[in-house]
Amino acid sequence: MTTDLTTRSGPEGTAARRTSADLLRRVEDRLRSFLSAERQEWAEVNERAVVAIDALSELTASGGKRIRPAFCIAGYLAAGGDPDDPGIVEAAAALEMLHISALIHDDVLDDSDTRRGLPTVHAKHTALHADRGWQGESRRFGEGVALLVGDLALVYSGELMSRAPRTALAEWNKLRSEVMIGQYMDVAAAAEFSVDPELSRWIALIKSGRYTIHRPLVVGASAAGHRELAAAFTEYGEAVGEAFQLRDDLLDAFGDSADTGKPAGLDFTQHKMTLLLGWAMQRDAHIHRLITEPGHTPDEVRRRLVDTGVPDDVEQHIAGLVERGCKAIADAPVPQAWRDELTAMAHRVAYRKA
Repeated sequence: MTTDLTTRSGPEGTAARRTSADLLRRVEDRLRSFLSAERQEWAEVNERAVVAIDALSELTASGGKRIRPAFCIAGYLAAGGDPDDPGIVEAAAALEMLHISALIHDDVLDDSDTRRGLPTVHAKHTALHADRGWQGESRRFGEGVALLVGDLALVYSGELMSRAPRTALAEWNKLRSEVMIGQYMDVAAAAEFSVDPELSRWIALIKSGRYTIHRPLVVGASAAGHRELAAAFTEYGEAVGEAFQLRDDLLDAFGDSADTGKPAGLDFTQHKMTLLLGWAMQRDAHIHRLITEPGHTPDEVRRRLVDTGVPDDVEQHIAGLVERGCKAIADAPVPQAWRDELTAMAHRVAYRKA
């Protein structure tokens, strides 16, 4: 299911999209210039000092959907923020830098070898250690480097946000703590691997849904000085954010790694208790054994999932979440152009192909 709302709000909608696109370009420029300045400073200290910065620059330049900056900017502009204020660029860049930190750490936790079609930070440095015959264990070196690179991105995200409007800081702090706690709960649930769809839904909401859609929107509105929009943005953001994560679960299970840029079936191999798997295992207990016992393939799991009918149910749930989010934004006290744009954004993230 897709929709095209690009012409519904006429010239106002065109102007809104143009302003948003311009701010996203400024965010890209800010990320590049920030990392370039850091590299120049540390290159004067020692050639090894730039390795972590180069890793961040490579991941930043490798692509990504920039969903969090886009929703932050949308929340800011919908709330009447001044597009010429450099503070919103700093806030949006901080969100992307935080995301880069989370991706690097997530790849270690998930033991993932590729990200956006390239070797992950830990995989690259594990291979480098082995190739050069350095002392110690290659895997520990690679993972150690990745943890430090991810920590550096976390530090940089805070530095960028320190230049954003102070009114955004409270929501920023909530966002950061939520994603860390959500990541822990995700790791713990994978280890326990017990069927609890309500827990799976809650984990998806706090580690992904709020962090991706809801909180960035409110960070943007708060930066514009309109925290009162938080209620409408919360209803919209949590619904669309959950739809985003459910799409991510379906793409992991059934997507093409050439499109997603990461290994297919990673949730199976890492025993991630997603809502998709939780619902499926309630209907077919054999799926639990296919994932936990050796000798089975992701294709076996996929076939069994399809047989349960759960993927179709998840699609219907996504549609209901998108409808709920769009209804919330339709009633929000924001210009019609931004109601239309946020409706279109909801459909884009919920029905994306990668």
